[in-house]
Amino acid sequence: MTGNRAAETVIGALVVATAALFLIYAGQIAGLRGPGQSYPLAATFRSVEGVSVGTDVRLAGIKIGTVTDLGLDTERFEARVTLAIDRSVQIPEDSDIRVSQEGLLGGAFLEITPGASDFMLAAGDEILNTQSSVSLLNLLLRFGLQE
Repeated sequence: MTGNRAAETVIGALVVATAALFLIYAGQIAGLRGPGQSYPLAATFRSVEGVSVGTDVRLAGIKIGTVTDLGLDTERFEARVTLAIDRSVQIPEDSDIRVSQEGLLGGAFLEITPGASDFMLAAGDEILNTQSSVSLLNLLLRFGLQE
């Protein structure tokens, strides 16, 4: 009986270790970073249609962060977005951010276009130059109604 318990303990430990390694691997693939490896920025949009928590933030097509929170500014009736940006990437203060689409039917992501300022955004700052998402359906309806 003692041999069976030892074998069960070893197998249980292997299962737990395998699960832990899988979670670490999944976190790396998903781009999750620890709290000290990113800094928060904010942006306000008229519409963030298609954007959700976990949406990529890209610069030059490279993922540099993720959306960590979405909320409604009830005074201005706009969407407030909080971003976690990789600490190794500094964003000029006059940069633009817009909601973009991956192709015609692809998902949404936020794209930052860097500005030319020598001053960089610090943790907690807001990107002021924003461009909201454009609804393809609304564009098609407008185009169809004009003819």
